[in-house]
Amino acid sequence: MASIDQLRGNQQALTTTRNTSNQTKTQETQSGTVREQQSVKSQDDAVSLSQQSQVIDKMNQKMAAEPYFDSAKVDQIKQAISNGSYKVDADKLAANMMRFENDLNES
Repeated sequence: MASIDQLRGNQQALTTTRNTSNQTKTQETQSGTVREQQSVKSQDDAVSLSQQSQVIDKMNQKMAAEPYFDSAKVDQIKQAISNGSYKVDADKLAANMMRFENDLNES
């Protein structure tokens, strides 16, 4: 007959089984498991950041605080488009598109 484990406090009790050698092995395994669980519970997790990661975190916070785009430049481009003075350099645009495609293919 198989044994049934019951948890009582921090100790585990077993029901009796027909094979006492199996019961002894089960008790030894469970008592080791209880000791492992107790030792894991007593340890505290800690995280420490390297100096480099702290610098990166500060830069990230600074960038997050800044505006996402240059609103003055956006307004200038909008105005140039609306009055017809905005010119597109087709060669520069094509070169940038090709560079972008090449970067995607390399990734």
